[in-house]
Amino acid sequence: MAAQAGPLAGKVALVTAASDGIGLATAGRLAAAGARVVLSSRREERVAAAVAQLRGRGLSVSGTVCHVGRAQDRQRLVDTALERHGGIDILVSNAAVNPVMGSALEADEAAWEKIFQVNVTAAAMLIKLVVPHMEKRGGGSIVLVSSLAGYMPFPLWENEGAKEQVMTTLGIERLGTPEDCAGVVAFLCGPEAAYVVGETVVVAGGAPSRL
Repeated sequence: MAAQAGPLAGKVALVTAASDGIGLATAGRLAAAGARVVLSSRREERVAAAVAQLRGRGLSVSGTVCHVGRAQDRQRLVDTALERHGGIDILVSNAAVNPVMGSALEADEAAWEKIFQVNVTAAAMLIKLVVPHMEKRGGGSIVLVSSLAGYMPFPLWENEGAKEQVMTTLGIERLGTPEDCAGVVAFLCGPEAAYVVGETVVVAGGAPSRL
């Protein structure tokens, strides 16, 4: 399938955890801007469904299974992009886990190890894999997706009343959508953001977001 014309025409993008939510919206936005996107997720059936959904919109996407916590899967993701498209220009590291719902003091050592392996180490190792290929093409863009909770922890909610209370506490009028985030990621990966380097860009509707 031919790539779309747009500001990212000719670029090759990798997006992890892209079978739904922010990852799927980002993959679609990058492809709509002209990039050839290789999306990934842990389950083959979800990868296939995401690819089918975006191809149904006429977008140039393909997919592969990748559990970012596994070195062999990370390598396969990179190799897949190189085999299909001959290079890598963009990495959107979106995969993360949250195995403990509650106080950090309640997390056991196995949970901490899993969080750091997937949320921190895997992202760093993906960057290590893609940077040499970006350098061959004169540069690239890397976006690491994280959570507002890194600035301001907030409780989960189980009903509409609790959700409204959390929104009031955060000072927001609505919850963000995957598309809200995808637009910012596409901007950061495009030519208009060529001089934006090493920045933290918060997409949080005005919620407190500074340490």
